[in-house]
Amino acid sequence: MSKEALETEDPNIALQNSDDFIELRRKFRKFVFPMTGAFLAWYFLYVLLAVLAHDFMGTRVIGNITWGLILGLLQFVTTFTITIVYVRWAGREFDPRAEALAQKMGALK
Repeated sequence: MSKEALETEDPNIALQNSDDFIELRRKFRKFVFPMTGAFLAWYFLYVLLAVLAHDFMGTRVIGNITWGLILGLLQFVTTFTITIVYVRWAGREFDPRAEALAQKMGALK
């Protein structure tokens, strides 16, 4: 998109229609949607096991620790792991590009 076209329309709309913004949004979706899908699949598997596999979830592994407890605690581990992975990815891939777009946006106003 030419600079003249960017200057003649609303800067926010121009930014949203820019190739850089479209690429940034695509990159974000390419990371977040699969990660969200994987987590939701894992979460619903846990819920289904809790509802349908009482014997398995109640099986003691070590002392009073059951598979249900282990898998439930792994939900927290998964959440923290996804958060750490996202923060590192965003700092490396997403935030620098978003900052460049913010700088560009500031230059258009």
